[in-house]
Amino acid sequence: MRTIKPSALVIGATAMLALPAAFAAERVQVVTSFSILADMVENVGGEHVEVTSLVGPDSDAHVFSPSPRDARDLADADLVVFNGLLFEGWMERLIDSSDYAGPLVTATDGIDKLDYPGHEHDQAHGHDDHDDHDDHGHDDHGHDHDDHGHDDHGHDDHGHDDHGHDHDDHGHDDHDDHGRDHDDSGHDDHAHGEQDPHGWQDLAMGQVYVGNILEGLIEADPDNEAAYRENAERYINEMQATDDEIRQLIGEIPASTSVITGHDSFGYFANTYGIRFLSPVGLSTEAEPSAADMARLIDVIREQNVRALFHENMTSPAIINQLSEETGLPIAGTLYADALAAEGEASTYLGMMRHNAQVLHDALAEPGHDDHGHGDSHDDHGHEQDDDHGHDDDHGHSH
Repeated sequence: MRTIKPSALVIGATAMLALPAAFAAERVQVVTSFSILADMVENVGGEHVEVTSLVGPDSDAHVFSPSPRDARDLADADLVVFNGLLFEGWMERLIDSSDYAGPLVTATDGIDKLDYPGHEHDQAHGHDDHDDHDDHGHDDHGHDHDDHGHDDHGHDDHGHDDHGHDHDDHGHDDHDDHGRDHDDSGHDDHAHGEQDPHGWQDLAMGQVYVGNILEGLIEADPDNEAAYRENAERYINEMQATDDEIRQLIGEIPASTSVITGHDSFGYFANTYGIRFLSPVGLSTEAEPSAADMARLIDVIREQNVRALFHENMTSPAIINQLSEETGLPIAGTLYADALAAEGEASTYLGMMRHNAQVLHDALAEPGHDDHGHGDSHDDHGHEQDDDHGHDDDHGHSH
């Protein structure tokens, strides 16, 4: 019998151990700003990417402070993906300090942006401009924006039935708005702009995110374009199926229902799926409401059909707990807004969206009740986006 010398075994084992490292080195090194984008990139990139998320699961991008190691990660990256719209107020300075010069994807390019209703955080303090909204209009799926508390958004041109995405207005020249020349934003890493950055909370906008990520991956790695396009098409089909599930679940929640969450991050979800969200602190997870703010919100809770409170996975539960004690409302579960869970269903983007819809449904639904008309209006804002989004020509996959 032929024997193998120990030295040959050592050399063979060493070579085998080196294979994963060599394979990793060949993969596209992608850095994303936070966990939801990381999951999107992994779905589109598949085996061809290795993704590093600066802000991990259950972590708060609002209060994140980059380290020198983060700057090194960016410097070594082949592609950088971030949300934009000042969601990561620290990102522009980090990119500059890292001297990163490769492709840069701003995921919100081309979405139908929602304005904050009085972005001085008027909307945070009990939404007093909603007090007269007895006609919350969810029977038409709430796309009359007056019905969603977005009455001062001026959203006549943001309905999903005219997704147009004129890229002269929303396209990649948007980098001027959230790229590297934010002289006025660099002074506050946690500042936010006039527009709501949480676009991923609408799965139709999530599809735009995927189209932008696809373009970035093709630019960074054109050799694997076919694989990226195939993955993106599969992923978008999954998004559309998830959208159907959410509409069915939310359709059983009475139209007049309002929801209280930790901070104001569900505007796109409310606008799309027909549930009204109120928040005690507005956008920032760092903000603390004053006693007057809390009193006003308690008045709103008593005046309107608020039936449950919800924690968020990355905000302090103290404020919601206080509201529960003072109003007697139950805390019905945890919603995921700005970060994925570390494990479980909400550890993926689509799992997070399903989880949120299921938690809302379980707490608020009345079986047999369907006055939202979610299915009826579906073709207008989600599933016939081929022409509206204009992404077929750009991204090479049918929506």
